[in-house]
Amino acid sequence: MAMQQTLKDKVTLTGIGVHSGRETTVTLRPAEAGTGIVFHRIDLSPAVSIEAIATNVVNTRLCTTIGRNGAVVSTVEHLMAALASCGVDNAHVDIDGAEVPIMDGSAAPFVAAIRRAGAKKLSRPRKYLVVKKPVSVADGDKKVTIMPSRRFKVSFDMRFNHPAVASQHLTMRFDGEEFAAAFASARTFGFLAEVEMLKANGLARGGSLENAVVIGDQGVLNPEGLRFEDEFVRHKILDTVGDLAMIGCPILGHVKATRSGHDMNHRFVTELLTRTDCWKLVEAGERNDEGAALSLPLPELAWSKG
Repeated sequence: MAMQQTLKDKVTLTGIGVHSGRETTVTLRPAEAGTGIVFHRIDLSPAVSIEAIATNVVNTRLCTTIGRNGAVVSTVEHLMAALASCGVDNAHVDIDGAEVPIMDGSAAPFVAAIRRAGAKKLSRPRKYLVVKKPVSVADGDKKVTIMPSRRFKVSFDMRFNHPAVASQHLTMRFDGEEFAAAFASARTFGFLAEVEMLKANGLARGGSLENAVVIGDQGVLNPEGLRFEDEFVRHKILDTVGDLAMIGCPILGHVKATRSGHDMNHRFVTELLTRTDCWKLVEAGERNDEGAALSLPLPELAWSKG
């Protein structure tokens, strides 16, 4: 039976926020079963706790931001994707600022930190959102749909009207090791003209070639080039995993996204949660209508510290 997991030890990372340009320290520490992922703004007095759930998403411009009682934490999606891919159901996240550090622009530093901390199984079974009927949201040429599936999969169709970026399509069959090897290190990206505009408007203050792929008129400006030939769509899938983690539990369904971003992802999560006729919340080990125990996969921390 798949049991809920948390971290065995705490682990700390420090870096700058891509939009604020300010240095921020994040400490991940263990939590009890049923806690979920909870961010704590420890720089505030009193500290403010914010659950990483869809109803606490307050802004989706450029990143996903959660908030409560006027306190916010932005750019949570890469950390959320890392926690989901490592099978961490419950964790406290202490942060001394308003933005999760961007690190190298990917989820890989967070995955590495979680692996250093190790895993601890808890005494409560994991719950899954099992999709029974399709659910879709669309806005012009942007669309997100989920279909029934025995596993969590994400297909992404990325199209940009830019000569240096070809259309890219990829499907990920969600697995912790596959995510770590082929998706976690895909970096966030932006077009040079957009980056310059954002900086002029007081955003992307911490953005650089050290933490993002920047695309100019003739192609990628980063001297080291791309980590994957299709790094852009891999990062889009990474973002989608992080944004969908706001559902609060693992999903069994096939997500198909076209030109989606943080806003569409959040709109989709909100719509899915309201469509209670289209899914069922299932506890690991629960028996189906035929009396057989459901086998529900999710990444386990086989590398946990012993």
